[in-house]
Amino acid sequence: MSWSGLVPRPEGVREREGTPFAWGSGTALVAGPGTEGVARWLRAQAALPFEDPVPGTGGGAGQARGRNAVELRIDGELDEEGYRLTVETERVLIEGGSAAGVFWGAQTLRQALPPEAFRSVGTVREWHVRPARVEDAPRFAWRGLMLDVARHFTPKDGVLRMIDLMAAHKLNVLHFHLTDDQGWRVEIRRYPELTGTGAWRPRTRVGHRASPLWDERPHGGYYTQDDLREIVAYAAERHITVVPEIELPGHSQAAIAAYPELGNTDVLDTSSLGVWTDWGVSPHLLTPTDDTLRFYEHVLEEVLDLFPSTFVHIGGDETPKEEWRESAVAQARIAAEGLADEDALQAWMVRHFDRWLAARGRRMIGWDEILEGGTLKDGLTSGAAVSSWRGDKGGVTAATAGHDVVMCPEHQLYLDRRQAPGEDEPVPLGHVSTLRDVHEFEPLPPGLAGTPHARHVMGIQANMWTECTESAQRVDYQVFPRLAALAEVAWSPSRGGGSGGSGEPGEGDAFSDFERRMNEAHYARLDALGVNYRRPDGPRPWERRPGIPGRPLEPDGA
Repeated sequence: MSWSGLVPRPEGVREREGTPFAWGSGTALVAGPGTEGVARWLRAQAALPFEDPVPGTGGGAGQARGRNAVELRIDGELDEEGYRLTVETERVLIEGGSAAGVFWGAQTLRQALPPEAFRSVGTVREWHVRPARVEDAPRFAWRGLMLDVARHFTPKDGVLRMIDLMAAHKLNVLHFHLTDDQGWRVEIRRYPELTGTGAWRPRTRVGHRASPLWDERPHGGYYTQDDLREIVAYAAERHITVVPEIELPGHSQAAIAAYPELGNTDVLDTSSLGVWTDWGVSPHLLTPTDDTLRFYEHVLEEVLDLFPSTFVHIGGDETPKEEWRESAVAQARIAAEGLADEDALQAWMVRHFDRWLAARGRRMIGWDEILEGGTLKDGLTSGAAVSSWRGDKGGVTAATAGHDVVMCPEHQLYLDRRQAPGEDEPVPLGHVSTLRDVHEFEPLPPGLAGTPHARHVMGIQANMWTECTESAQRVDYQVFPRLAALAEVAWSPSRGGGSGGSGEPGEGDAFSDFERRMNEAHYARLDALGVNYRRPDGPRPWERRPGIPGRPLEPDGA
């Protein structure tokens, strides 16, 4: 198998002359200290043959025998996620700066094999790997996918499958959107009605929010705490961090439906609110009382126990302030805290949870609206970070002020957006975001490139909102192959192209080279993995959704 079809493109590959490495049932797996988890993962890939493990080595280490072997080793001189992969006639050596680097090297080794190596049952008795040396490291530390399970629930096995697909593309952050107006998906034992009531809605609008169509079946589901611990552990074995998102003070109607006292009870009868069945932005915000703060502190205490990630996402976006303007309770809080207006009230709540998380050794991250209402002037903690979704302006503002940023602008990196113009794309939403658009996205905005503030761009992520993706098939179609392009932007060290082999195409050839690698190798890998990706020539007849209204935008954004 050629080394020219790797996705994402590695920093450097040098193919060598010589007899290929013969990988078969007699191949030993030799795991050095600290790489035992990678060895377990390799052995779990049924298509990859190894000899039986030697008793007393933990079931995955094997023993060095000076012959046909795949060896795993930590080399502290390499970058933490960097790796060096050396294939010789009698040995494959994967060295990484940490176990994560070794794991990413193992993913590259699997891509050096034919697509059958990605199947769940082994059918080939022996693989042949051409001699080569790969030296590689990621461009960005945060290489993510946001998966919205609040709008349409993804059962646990679907989440585990997506984690495996992320790992195959060297992505390392799953931003887990667990709560919203349309559903609450995380079990909180202190407040059982969050899932008892908040996880279920009686019906669901089909298509965009202007659609007249409804699915009258109830929809819902949630993850138990044991489910979430399993998801977190499964991801950690693949060197992926799960970052939970608990939305506040907006996008909270499901929580208010479960506990009406969380809403603005002096403005409306919150006991009449149910879990929202529509799409868009609910007008119902949390009431800014001490009791509400304590409630969400209790929620977050359980969330911190489930998710060891440094970052916790608090949302903070899309908060219409009409209820607060009418609420005597909200106005009293504004007066008591000496705040200028309702925007400053939101900033006050954001700062509260920023400091609460910091006091517990965690870092708050939120959508770029957390920069509004005076938060920068009055002091976010130094660890607070921003997900810049409304273009790059929020990212530039945050980075210039010394805060870390994840770039995820909606026009390029929102995967619910249609992938081509025309009538065939299912439920067309918003601007067109093509495979080329994603691959040609540059994470460093002009306002930061070449400045000391550029170091605050931690990386990028794609966001998969699920209002109009009610099944795994639909999610696959929207996510792939664009997630492969996102992975290349996040990982590959330059935007100037590169063949993945010894050749280096010049500036401007990067996307055509990416297309070549997709066509020659990577689409076949996705086929072997069972991914229902969008074909390059467009949707197949059964992937179209005629009669289900979307909301395509004009080129000028109108």
